[in-house]
Amino acid sequence: MRESILVLDFGGQYNQLIARRVRECGVYCEVHPYTMTVEEMKEMNPKGIILTGGPNSVYDPASPHGSPEIFELGIPVLGICYGSQLMAWTLGGKVATAPVSEYGKTEVTVDSKKGLLKKVSDTTVTWMSHTDYIETVPEGFQITAHTPVCPVAAMENAEKKLYGLQFHPEVTHSEQGMEMLSEFVYGPCGCKGDWKMDSFVDESIRKIRQKVGNGKVLCALSGGVDSSVAAVLMSKAVGKQLTCVFVDHGLLRKNEGDEVEAVFGPAGDYDLNFIRVNAQQRFYDKLAGVTEPEQKRKIIGEEFIRVFEEEAKKIGAVDFLVQGTIYPDVIESGLGKSAVIKSHHNVGGLPDYVDFKEIIEPLRMLFKDEVRKAGLELGIPEYLVYRQPFPGPGLGVRIVGEVTAEKVKMVQDADAIYREEIANAGLDREINQYFAALTNMRSVGVMGDFRTYDYAVALRAVTTSDFMTAESARLPWDVIEKVTSRIVNEVEHVNRVLYDCTGKPPGTIEFE
Repeated sequence: MRESILVLDFGGQYNQLIARRVRECGVYCEVHPYTMTVEEMKEMNPKGIILTGGPNSVYDPASPHGSPEIFELGIPVLGICYGSQLMAWTLGGKVATAPVSEYGKTEVTVDSKKGLLKKVSDTTVTWMSHTDYIETVPEGFQITAHTPVCPVAAMENAEKKLYGLQFHPEVTHSEQGMEMLSEFVYGPCGCKGDWKMDSFVDESIRKIRQKVGNGKVLCALSGGVDSSVAAVLMSKAVGKQLTCVFVDHGLLRKNEGDEVEAVFGPAGDYDLNFIRVNAQQRFYDKLAGVTEPEQKRKIIGEEFIRVFEEEAKKIGAVDFLVQGTIYPDVIESGLGKSAVIKSHHNVGGLPDYVDFKEIIEPLRMLFKDEVRKAGLELGIPEYLVYRQPFPGPGLGVRIVGEVTAEKVKMVQDADAIYREEIANAGLDREINQYFAALTNMRSVGVMGDFRTYDYAVALRAVTTSDFMTAESARLPWDVIEKVTSRIVNEVEHVNRVLYDCTGKPPGTIEFE
């Protein structure tokens, strides 16, 4: 049986990131709601349990508390932020409102270099985010780190293999966070690290063949990395039993519809049936006059499903429906206990009228970089695997305000210039995501002898390993200058270019 770590979700926003970090250590990890029963935990037989952060106070009766039996299972437990406070409070320690809340990068002083802090410097920068703090540790616990205003930044009960961190080791801002998580996974949990992508691909193909048999399979192909890897994985497993429907909603990057058809269509390398639906005007009509971001997402998702249903009816009954859902989609869409950040049209929005027996989501438990690794294992060319991430609603969420065909062309042209110049500068593999977005701001400009009143384009570029947190990329000024000059001169109705310096948090990577 594959070794695993269980993450119990208490409502924080970094919960999938914890799982991602554990997998970086070579150990499989899943996120489950805090309401998971002890019996269910025993069935999963985890090597360790991690309790996540969350927005609540442990002494509020309405807060999630989970089962106190977790600490009696004999399984190593790590509490992070709220999870640490919950551990202290449950086991007899004291949690109180901190005199001074801590938020952001904070220097922590290590008092005892053992346990999870064995390989950590005497002082280390961490990411704090708390209003409450542990005032008194439970009996049997030792304080292992502190800050000037937080007496218990870290604690442990080595005998019972219970550990608490007030900060977030999973966030990149915590400079030695990975060392701490690795120490937990390989130390008290005793993991060996058997989570490998080649075995995932082989096992997935075997399971898909077994499940599908001689059945017919239908896949919604967007052309993005996720759906492309899902389609190729299914194609490797069942070949011509798979039909892929590509809905071009008119919100793709410049020339992308034709590029997708060239790769997956009749002239492409893959053994599957490909259908392209050109539905651009239909989507523009539905989006007319709509400015609210979440409403735009839902309209695009709903219309995508309706178009897909119509094509599916032409095909007739199928046995399985494939979706390119990945793990962050599952968690961010609120299917766990975390707060909903945004809706995704490929999660929880199954077509009502497509005649199929069962859904297959072959990438459901993978993070984005794991999807890319799977793509390479499947033999998909690198230029496809490392395509820029693209949201399901496409340019609909990179155009602030109302979406029109004219605005789509503006952002497509600006984005194509940006991507071309980033590639020319040799930065396309150094920056994890970059794109141009169209703001809803119009401003006065001067073009030749004329005053203009046109739109501003915003450039976004971030570096990240997980897409849950990100830093704004420090692009060379000459690159920004060249992109700006080209966009203003070559894209109609744009007279100003801005660069977004915001990280995540507090911003998101996409604009809407």
